[in-house]
Amino acid sequence: MSYYRQPPSRVYGAGAGLPPVTPVVKMLLIACTSIWLLQFAVRLVEIERFGHVTWDPSDALGVVPWRVAHGWIWQLVTYMFLHSTGSLAHLLINMLVLYMVGGDLERHWGAVRFLRYYLVCGVGAGVFVTAGGFFTNPQAATIGASGAIYGLLLAFGMIFSERVLLFMLLFPVRARTMCWILFAIAFVSTWSESAGGVSHVAHLGGMIVGYLYLKRVWNVAEFYRELRWKLRRRRFRVMPPGDRDRWVN
Repeated sequence: MSYYRQPPSRVYGAGAGLPPVTPVVKMLLIACTSIWLLQFAVRLVEIERFGHVTWDPSDALGVVPWRVAHGWIWQLVTYMFLHSTGSLAHLLINMLVLYMVGGDLERHWGAVRFLRYYLVCGVGAGVFVTAGGFFTNPQAATIGASGAIYGLLLAFGMIFSERVLLFMLLFPVRARTMCWILFAIAFVSTWSESAGGVSHVAHLGGMIVGYLYLKRVWNVAEFYRELRWKLRRRRFRVMPPGDRDRWVN
């Protein structure tokens, strides 16, 4: 049976089945893991030959705000496929979340739309990092798929809001609740003095861009019609029992 004809799983856990590994999710897992292994191999070779790392691919392929502003726009795409070789957890956590939520979203949307959304969130997060970097350190490089991953979490929370996920892999919460928690953490952490080496701006940017994309704000006419319909719907109240002969407005 095709991946896209199978009904999305309801609950993940013991005895309930595992998340599906759909084609695009599998491609992204392989791509990010392979690139990390290549990064790690290059790092080992340089340390063996020179005693230290002489060239960091993050400088050319990570998001460096100053360089993006001077035309290195490919960094807005390439940065999301790199991960820190100094921390295996950076790669593992991103790939685990991609595996957990990506399959159902891909089956819900289809491969093309899923990949488009993933890239839009990743590039959008890179734009946020570039803009924010000029107020902090325009020469610093940012790498990782976290911006795109947070966009996936936002979409999962909007589409499968009642699903139960494990927050911090320990606490079961509804997907919608998890999204609000992650958004609040990213928002507060963005304005904190120290980010602890984590780009919370990318997390926040991925969620904001994902929300705007899902609401189709680029299609002004459609967005206006949807907003007007919602405002009109709020004008009507539910008719109380025993008062069935009149409508209230």
